[in-house]
Amino acid sequence: MKIKNLKNKIENATIAIATVDNNKNPHNIAIMYAKVKNNKIIITNNYMNTTINNLKSNKNISLVFWEGENGWGIDGEVEYHDSGNWLEFVKSLPENKNEPTKGAVVISVNNIRKLG
Repeated sequence: MKIKNLKNKIENATIAIATVDNNKNPHNIAIMYAKVKNNKIIITNNYMNTTINNLKSNKNISLVFWEGENGWGIDGEVEYHDSGNWLEFVKSLPENKNEPTKGAVVISVNNIRKLG
């Protein structure tokens, strides 16, 4: 399965994200907005302190989301951008209006699996 086939589902889902620091301490959050662009998943960092700290020491990330009875798990590696084109992209999104928009979490997808 390709990420472009899940674009609409990802962009309309609440997504759970899991990160792990180098000491193997897991951290989970839920996000309401993600975008798919250039075969990457883009998430805005407005308030993600622990998540960003984990990603700076361990680039691996896992996401899960559901639509009805169907779910998907996505594993990938992150590049974090606090300047440049990706930051400008997330700053331009309507959902980030009046938000701090500190950076863009850009996920290169390594694996997609169907759940449920």
